[in-house]
Amino acid sequence: MLLANRVAIITGGARGIGKGIALRFAREGCTSVIADLLVAEANKTVADISKEGGKGLAIQCDVSDSKQVKHLADTVIEKYGKVDILVNNASFGPPSRSFADIPEDEWDKVIAVSLTGVFLCCQAVIPHMKAKGYGRIINISSGVAVSPAFPMAHYVSAKAGVLGMTRDLALELAPLKICVNAILPGPTRTELWDSVIPPDADKDAFFTEMGEKIVPMKRVGTPEDIASVALFLASDLSAFVTGERISVGGGLPLRYQR
Repeated sequence: MLLANRVAIITGGARGIGKGIALRFAREGCTSVIADLLVAEANKTVADISKEGGKGLAIQCDVSDSKQVKHLADTVIEKYGKVDILVNNASFGPPSRSFADIPEDEWDKVIAVSLTGVFLCCQAVIPHMKAKGYGRIINISSGVAVSPAFPMAHYVSAKAGVLGMTRDLALELAPLKICVNAILPGPTRTELWDSVIPPDADKDAFFTEMGEKIVPMKRVGTPEDIASVALFLASDLSAFVTGERISVGGGLPLRYQR
C-alpha cells in the first residue's frame, strides 16, 4: 500500500472532494483525520472508512480559527505521534457576483477560510513535519485561480493566493524533504454543486450538459478523480516533486486560456 502507516489531516474532509481523498488514502493504509465544521458528516465519513477496514478520526474544526487549528494539530500529535500528510481542502465557495456587489463581510469570510485557513494549518503542522524530517502538503486550489470562469473575485483571489503560498513554502521546505504541491480541480460534482442547482432540475442532465459544453474530455470530474492525483502527491511516488500545480479538469483550463 502506498500510504501504509501514514497519518493525514484532511480539512473539509466530511464530504465532496475531501471525503473522496480521505477514502482513497484509507484504502492505501493511511489513517485519515477528518477536520470539518460538519461534525456529523465527518463522523459518517469515518464510519465509511471503517467499513472498508481503514482507520479514521473526526475532529470538529473551523480552519479560520487559530485556536481550533492548534487544538486539531495537538490532538493528532497526542494520539498518533506525527502528521505525515496535510491536505488543505476546506474552503468557502460564495455565490457568483460582480466585483462591485461583493459585501466586505463575504470577502473576509472567503479569505479567512480559503486562504488564511491554509496558512494556519500549515503553521500548526509544519513544526511536527520538520521534527520527523518528512512531510507532504497538498493544497486544493481551483482551476479558476489561473483561468477565471465566473465573476467571483474573492474566491479567485483566495485560490490564487493558495498557489503563491504553495510555491513559496515549497522553496523554503525543500531542503527538509517536505514537499508542497497544489491541485487545481475543474468542475467537479459534489454535494456543494448539487445544492446550488434548483431542486426541480434534473441534476444528472445538468452535469452531463456542463461537461459536454465546457470540458474538453466531455464530462465533469468526480471526487475520485481528484483523489487519484492527491494520492500520487501524498505518496513517495512524488518524492522529487515540489512547488508544482496540477490541473485536474479533463483538459481545462485549456479551453479558457487566452
